Amino acid sequence: MNLKLRITKHYSSDSYIKPKHIRFAIIDVDRSPDYPINFVCNLPKSIKLNERQPSNFSKTFGDKKMQVARNLLNAALENEDDVEIKAEIEARLKTLPN
Repeated sequence: MNLKLRITKHYSSDSYIKPKHIRFAIIDVDRSPDYPINFVCNLPKSIKLNERQPSNFSKTFGDKKMQVARNLLNAALENEDDVEIKAEIEARLKTLPN
């Protein structure tokens, strides 16, 4: 699998200046070049080692979930130009347990 993050901003209907939230979708470029065909799962805002109800991300990547998340976020940080998205990526990297 050749995984990458597809990061999109979603705005509320009352304010198009500040995004309401930023979504991180994990895609597999080997599957297809087109979204949503290459969609794997969403990257959760917080990732925990032990979850009562595991997210699709945790189910998909299992024990390697922290490493996968860190690698995807670091790769996205290197390629991103948008200030708001960079700040969100850095915030998510800080919340990842070591």
